[in-house]
Amino acid sequence: MGDPAGVGLEIAVRTWAARGPTEPPFCLIADIDAVARAARRSGIDVSVEAVDRLADATGLFARVLPVLHEPLAEVETLGTPSVANAPAIIAAIDRAVAAARDGHATAVVTLPIAKATLYTAGFTYPGHTEYVAHLCADMAGDGARGPVMMLSTTGLRVALATIHEPLSAVPALLTQDRIERTARVVLHALARDFGVARPRLALAALNPHAGEGGALGREEIEVIAPVAARLRAEGFDVTDPRPADTLFHPEARTRYDAVVAMYHDQALIPIKTIDFWGAANITLGLPIVRTSPDHGTGFDIAGRSIARIDSFAAALTVAAAMAARRRQQAW
Repeated sequence: MGDPAGVGLEIAVRTWAARGPTEPPFCLIADIDAVARAARRSGIDVSVEAVDRLADATGLFARVLPVLHEPLAEVETLGTPSVANAPAIIAAIDRAVAAARDGHATAVVTLPIAKATLYTAGFTYPGHTEYVAHLCADMAGDGARGPVMMLSTTGLRVALATIHEPLSAVPALLTQDRIERTARVVLHALARDFGVARPRLALAALNPHAGEGGALGREEIEVIAPVAARLRAEGFDVTDPRPADTLFHPEARTRYDAVVAMYHDQALIPIKTIDFWGAANITLGLPIVRTSPDHGTGFDIAGRSIARIDSFAAALTVAAAMAARRRQQAW
């Protein structure tokens, strides 16, 4: 359910109301009264029905929005996150991941959380991505292990070697091991989860002009290029570090299936410029499928029914497609 004081529940309700015949069925793990309040505020005639088991949700989805009840400690105040509700927000994540682990759900789609609020309540993980990975840490899985954060939209997939780090800390964090692990996770996911027979991976440079032969920085020479060479020696199609300012124009995007960016804004600026509303956030390298909308809690517009549903709808669609490919491979 994410943070009930934000736009998450209203987005879920409005996505259900706008569903088409091919919409992947989903079940909300949330406070059922909070879901009903979100529906009323949105002015949508939605029948909300509690379920005891996720298995019951699929058959109900066409006529009602199924909810697995996770009670809040207090009624949400729109725009103002509550520390008292933090345990329920975390419990909803726990239950969703447990359902995917046990095979009762094919994928997990997480609505946005307010990390600072959870930190105040004792949450010790940087965010959803790291916490979901922790909950899956003891599960077996094939391929390189994540988590790796990837943003995806039509025509562009960008993964991050570092995520929520101060820019001043990034050069020290960019080790060969980190970049190689990220690249291997992305290559494996492109084949397994996206059906790319021979994945083509581009590595973004850290410095302007890819370091200009070392004059503007040596990370390309000493850290990134050696990783690319090792992967190519194993038969992978991986570029040497490419200048980020020429990596994302339309012609360039036809030459690769994904990019590994070195830091947060290097990845998110191009994808949000290309598709600000409809990109999905995908966690790669996990034994379960997990996606999310590519936006935050929207506290400033909560309850106004103006938050776009595109990204949540994309996250649902991508999650369902990834889960279907994994099932096919399991057969």
